Amino acid sequence: MYHENHGMANARAKLAIVLFAAAALCIAAAALREPRPDPLPGFPRLVLWAWEIPERMPFLDPHTTGVAFLARTIRWRTGGVESRPRLQPLSVPPGTPLMAVVRLESAGGPLPFAGLVAGEAARDAALPGVRALQIDFDARLSERAWYRDMLQRLRDRLPADMPLEITALASWCQGDRWMQGLPVSDAVPMLFQMGPGQTYAGGDFREPLCRAALGISPNELPRAVPRGRRLFLFYSRPWTAETWRGALQLAGRFR
Repeated sequence: MYHENHGMANARAKLAIVLFAAAALCIAAAALREPRPDPLPGFPRLVLWAWEIPERMPFLDPHTTGVAFLARTIRWRTGGVESRPRLQPLSVPPGTPLMAVVRLESAGGPLPFAGLVAGEAARDAALPGVRALQIDFDARLSERAWYRDMLQRLRDRLPADMPLEITALASWCQGDRWMQGLPVSDAVPMLFQMGPGQTYAGGDFREPLCRAALGISPNELPRAVPRGRRLFLFYSRPWTAETWRGALQLAGRFR
């Protein structure tokens, strides 16, 4: 009788462990599925990137479409910094939600003082109509600590209610957890024009910062992307009324 009761107790204990582990997995899965607060409150679900080309978009509907425009390019070589503001015209309807994009370009060598770059980038947060700031930088492994420092200095310079976000390589979102703890509200996975070593097989991203938006191109659509994300669309030519309507249709497919 003792051996029988002892065996039953062991069986119950093992069952309890299995049930506990299953419950823990369910809780973790639910946490992954739980939507994050919108990192860009007030922004439409469709945002058009406007790069360094003339852009005149009187056809936009500010209620359905925002614009993330290249506001500044900051380059450095051997420690010297060149900060160049946007030189091409940009025209949008009044009330269009605007995001200033600052592109960082490194030629290698010594990194500049992070505070200098942060100060230059912060200038564009004060441009008329700008509601958010986005940093676009393909940081090398050796530049990540510097990038984190620069982003923290930039965050400290911005208004507390202004979102700061970054673009992200696909690999950063799929298991490379270096972005944990970055002082940003969002990271936009760039799923187009991916360079060597950058692939995307579909499905959701392990990095929580990458689960609110997608960066895609109408000419290079990925397969099996998660739904319900804000879409940032890149187009290599100036946006027209026709391509904008196509962008709205595409956004509808990804809801």
